[in-house]
Amino acid sequence: MESLKELYKVGNGPSSSHTMGPQRAADQFKNKYPEAASYRAHLYGSLAATGEGHLTDYIIKKTLEPKEVEIVWREDIVKEYHPNGMMLEALDENKNVIGDWTIYSVGGGTIAEEGMRNSGENATYPHSTLEEIITWCEQNNKNFVDYVKTYDDQDIMDYLGTIKDAMQRSVEEGLAATEVIPGKLNLQRKAKFFHEQYEKNKQLNTLIYSYALAASEQNASGYVIVTAPTCGSAGVIPGILFALKEYEGYSDEQILDALAVAGLIGIVVKKNGSVSGAEVGCQGEVGVACAMAAAAIAFLKGGSLRQIEYAAEIGLEHHLGMTCDPAYGYVQIPCIERNAMGAQRAFDAANYALLTNGEHHVTFDQIVEIMDETGRDMMDKYRETSKGGIAKLFFTC
Repeated sequence: MESLKELYKVGNGPSSSHTMGPQRAADQFKNKYPEAASYRAHLYGSLAATGEGHLTDYIIKKTLEPKEVEIVWREDIVKEYHPNGMMLEALDENKNVIGDWTIYSVGGGTIAEEGMRNSGENATYPHSTLEEIITWCEQNNKNFVDYVKTYDDQDIMDYLGTIKDAMQRSVEEGLAATEVIPGKLNLQRKAKFFHEQYEKNKQLNTLIYSYALAASEQNASGYVIVTAPTCGSAGVIPGILFALKEYEGYSDEQILDALAVAGLIGIVVKKNGSVSGAEVGCQGEVGVACAMAAAAIAFLKGGSLRQIEYAAEIGLEHHLGMTCDPAYGYVQIPCIERNAMGAQRAFDAANYALLTNGEHHVTFDQIVEIMDETGRDMMDKYRETSKGGIAKLFFTC
């Protein structure tokens, strides 16, 4: 499995698959063909269907500037390998193609060529499932944080420190912001109002909602957030972790450890399933974020390996079948609200698991397989194409 550095990335929203991934691809292509007079980008499937709302064309043009960039929208072409496909072309002065590259944005800002996803080429961890990791921990009398420190890069905890700081900034800046979120939905921010309600009632759930909304609204506005595991689910983990830090007094070091545990859950899903809304729906985004957060909370509260695994399983199981149906292709409705609900559900999942001895019948690894199968069985209109579900309500608006 890959490093947590490939899971947690700092960047601009609103979409890891539609902005961060294409940005990385365009940057690499530009470096390969700097002599090009201009460029052309063919966007396929979901990248074309919701690319304008997700700022895909904007970020590609910005990355390749000052050269001219032609965007070709091909929503009708859905590549078999992954629905987020694109082909970049480098052109000479006469518009002749001097080089091309077909690349896929496979979720969480990760890009991969066909056949190279999960190839093990960049493997950091020697195990592939959560059960294998638990077995290693039991045999070596270690916990999940020890596992991360054993196998990931030597500076991984320092890296998680930068992730924590970026998450916290997204919350703080989101709480201070009052402007309308960009886009024709004219959506008013709610985080500051929710936090004002918290100042009155001092209820933990109100604090969780306000923090999750703050980070998610920052993402929807195109500001800097952390993929956890995606931009569309960027509010879940900071929402719950920083609320608990303030409300229950957890230290920065404990939050870093919690991020390490959450990260393990995320990379297991990326290895064996998907975190791409275009591939498996929102269960792969907010659902996986909820599982990650639930595991982190269970760890903070002293849960055993099996209780932590159970918390993650609950968090993902109860998001099975959740569609990805953003109105107008914006990461706003229903995405922002789902982050707040996902953060609260993570808290509930962890508390439920901690009331048990950790024994349960469906394992986290099994639920990842089921989530992946469920997502691929969905009709494409429910997988980040804005053709169905809640998005359909806005067709005539």
